[in-house]
Amino acid sequence: MENNNEVLLRVEHLCQYFKMGRKELKAVDDVNFEIRKGEVFGLVGESGCGKTTTGRSIIKLYDITSGNIYFKGQRICAGTRSYRDAIAAAAKEKKEAIRAAKAERKADPSKAEECRKKIDDAKAAFTIVLLENKKNIEDARRDHTKSDKEYSDKLLAELKTKYEALFEEAKEDPEQTKKLKKEYRKERSIAKKTKLITKIQMIFQDPIASLNPRMTVREIVSEGLVINGIRDKKYIDEKVYEILEMVGLVREHAGRYPHEFSGGQRQRIGIARSVIMHPDMIIADEPISALDVSIQAQVINLLNELRDKLGLTILFIAHDLSVVKYFSDRIGVMYFGKMVELAPSDELFAHPLHPYTKSLLSAIPLPDPHYEKKRTRITYNPIAEHDYSVDKPSMREVAPGHFVYCNDAEELKYREELK
Repeated sequence: MENNNEVLLRVEHLCQYFKMGRKELKAVDDVNFEIRKGEVFGLVGESGCGKTTTGRSIIKLYDITSGNIYFKGQRICAGTRSYRDAIAAAAKEKKEAIRAAKAERKADPSKAEECRKKIDDAKAAFTIVLLENKKNIEDARRDHTKSDKEYSDKLLAELKTKYEALFEEAKEDPEQTKKLKKEYRKERSIAKKTKLITKIQMIFQDPIASLNPRMTVREIVSEGLVINGIRDKKYIDEKVYEILEMVGLVREHAGRYPHEFSGGQRQRIGIARSVIMHPDMIIADEPISALDVSIQAQVINLLNELRDKLGLTILFIAHDLSVVKYFSDRIGVMYFGKMVELAPSDELFAHPLHPYTKSLLSAIPLPDPHYEKKRTRITYNPIAEHDYSVDKPSMREVAPGHFVYCNDAEELKYREELK
């Protein structure tokens, strides 16, 4: 599938921190990336690096600590920590400025007027920062909680415009008008309950734990339709059968329970549950890690088919780099909650720059005994590899579309490597 340049999902400075007693765990720390419509974006890294937390934050299973997430141009997630930190920093700065001005006035009373002006300037500067960030906090809270309502209102307005034109055309035909009114009521009821976040669906890692053992496959797959206000049982059954056949199952499976299926079949049920909602984007959270190798290939091929057939955009989370290379257009590498490298798939494998990426690639086994004899495992030691005591790192574009988390000295080194 050819990708276009339309950005479907944009993640800006995403931070997700969790309280651990008096301490704080920075599960995701200042992560930035974009996913274009129609592409597969791979997110890789070792266990515990923050991949799944990133996916769960995007789909609003967690309230993010700070940062912004935009989907289809609308902000769906917004954290307030950065704004509150800015207010606290400005308050500290004001306090220090006032203390310094008072000390200066005490040392030299002739500078009383000048010191008073410094105090007034410090208070004015703080007031500007306070008002600006208070507004940012209000906007963030509104977008975080009201984005679904705004999307629903937009759908209702579009529906009203569409049916007003149809009613005008059919005003001479009472039978057609009656039929249109029935359709309008039905679609309006669905649009009222439609949320923007349901346009992102998730396939979970564990195909056993993610399915309710007390519900049949029909109930599991159709649950999203029922929540969205669809009541027509015949329509629901037909949609369930259609989706089950699309993912490689049969109609007879609809009446069974999850424990009656194998791991691969359960994962297909999870995929069917996601696809039935006609999402624009799917977050696949390590969908093959709990499956046999032979079944992994089947599930990957199924996702590829669905991507082509339905025009899906996929955030593919995994730690198996060989699978990600085959399936993804671009790859982001995470380490300890930070994105350390981001590049097109072929570019990342051909020219890995960050030492951690090189370490990951060196761990990929190949079914070639001669290569395996010579393969050397690269160990990544961040303390030995980097010196960030003075020259601080940031995410930098060292080649078109190739971003690396590095400082000035490392950036020069990486640019030399690419020549």
